[in-house]
Amino acid sequence: MAEFTRQRGKRQEDGGLGSVVDLLLANARLVLGVTGAAVLAIATLAVKRLIDRATSPRDEGDPKAEQKTLEESWQDLALIKVTPKPPKKQRREDLSEPLLCPARPLAPGEAHEPRVCSAPSETPQVESSPPRCLTLQEKLLSHYSCRLAVPEVQVSLAPQLARSICTQLQNFLRSKCPELPFGSLFLSGPLLDGLGALAADHIHLMLPVVLDTALWSLIAGEDTVVRNPQYWMIKRTDLEYFPRGCSPWDRFIVGQYLSSNVLNKTLHKMLVASINWPAIGSLLGSVIHPVVASQELKLEVKHDQVELSITLFPVVEMEDKVLLAAPPEGLVENLWLESFYRAEVSKLKELDAGDSGARQHCLRILNGICKSHPALHKLSGSPLTHVILHLSATSLDWAEESLADRFQQVLEELVGYLEKGVLPSYFNQKINLFCELLEDEIDEMGFMLYRAISQPELLLKEK
Repeated sequence: MAEFTRQRGKRQEDGGLGSVVDLLLANARLVLGVTGAAVLAIATLAVKRLIDRATSPRDEGDPKAEQKTLEESWQDLALIKVTPKPPKKQRREDLSEPLLCPARPLAPGEAHEPRVCSAPSETPQVESSPPRCLTLQEKLLSHYSCRLAVPEVQVSLAPQLARSICTQLQNFLRSKCPELPFGSLFLSGPLLDGLGALAADHIHLMLPVVLDTALWSLIAGEDTVVRNPQYWMIKRTDLEYFPRGCSPWDRFIVGQYLSSNVLNKTLHKMLVASINWPAIGSLLGSVIHPVVASQELKLEVKHDQVELSITLFPVVEMEDKVLLAAPPEGLVENLWLESFYRAEVSKLKELDAGDSGARQHCLRILNGICKSHPALHKLSGSPLTHVILHLSATSLDWAEESLADRFQQVLEELVGYLEKGVLPSYFNQKINLFCELLEDEIDEMGFMLYRAISQPELLLKEK
């Protein structure tokens, strides 16, 4: 009996709810139109189902019934969510919709027909095509042409300024130190050889130190205390037959060796204290300052159109070796660094001329990327050149169309060398070009390049 009473009460509630729903839908059809009424009906039906299910008895011991009830509830909720919203009522200000013309007085016998004023014709909108996905080849070429190419004014003005400074410095040395047989100063660096990128901001000024080969000989770096084959020592020989003073360079001897450090200190004093740079700068329309705090021989040049850094390197050429007065940091001060720059540029140009290759183009892009990247700047220059030279021995296709493939291959090769911590010189396998990098620097560069193998675009982003 109790169950019957409950079911009956439920039917009455259902009947009452049904009457309310019918009344609501009838009025909704008048107010909202057919579409709005349909939407309201669907939503109301879904809510009604939820109410029915909430008031109906549960089959406590039937898990299937509970699962079915749960599924139906989610279906009803989904029905409410996906029910389309009625279109918004157009505002009067929306001129894209036709507007009713003002009614005019009707002529006798004329039927009243509402007329619609045509809205001004809209200009047909052409759908913009989606942006084309650039290939890595196109991205590299665009990156170089847009961000890495050196402005023409800098390409022409920077060497011109450097040559003028070179002439002034040459005249000063000849007048100040006539007893020292310096050779003719000449310019060097990536900008002059077409391998520079980003800006014409650095040029090397090479100062030849002319030695009498009968009085001087070379000692290989691996035979010295540093055990580094990239550094050499220049020893004064036959002191018993040709005592000190026979060579004008004997004043720079420490022990029995020509000291690169002593020579650099002497030249540094001249650059800082003896040369009238304000007068020379005024003559050249620029401002020239020697860098006092640097151990290198550096000049900073500021012109209206270019800012330039010039580094002076005393250089000795003996026994087919090019040695720079650039000793490593530390207590050792007699060492001379072997430079392969001239051989690197010559070999690259020779290979590119032989197969019309893009090695130099690839090197320019890599140099620009590494130079501007805070984690990779120590890779620019010589290490990248040697990786490309190594790769040229195994990968023969260096055509312009293969630039992207070779670019990625260089990244892979670099990661492999960084994993080992060893990059052998192309010209001397005993020399490790990574020997002066710290372990943390190697790890950081390796991680960055490893990511760039699968996502080369990471290197092309703004820094």
